[in-house]
Amino acid sequence: MSHQLTFADSEFSTKRRQTRKEIFLSRMEQILPWQNMTAVIEPFYPKAGNGRRPYPLETMLRIHCMQHWYNLSDGAMEDALYEIASMRLFAQLSLDSALPDRTTIMNFRHLLEQHQLARQLFKTINRWLAEAGV
Repeated sequence: MSHQLTFADSEFSTKRRQTRKEIFLSRMEQILPWQNMTAVIEPFYPKAGNGRRPYPLETMLRIHCMQHWYNLSDGAMEDALYEIASMRLFAQLSLDSALPDRTTIMNFRHLLEQHQLARQLFKTINRWLAEAGV
């Protein structure tokens, strides 16, 4: 996960044991080709300059994946980003920056559905996970 550690993030860096969630997310970080997946979505994703600046595409994709892996609603995913450091870090977010709200999360999901990318994306993800033995 390539972002600068903040004071809020560093609070958790001295923990002695990784949780199951941290281990799983770390494994997903290593297994899934995030750049390949974002390349499929990028032609449909809003660009900066057309209204409010969008969150990074990879961040929104990671949030969308976590919603499916943990069966979270848009609101529950928003709460999880505030409450669970490992999920926030996996999404490449920190507490010192704005976090996507439930409407932003919902709009991303709708974007994937509108362009029929969600089903294709998860078929591909499931194939990669099966090949990795997950």
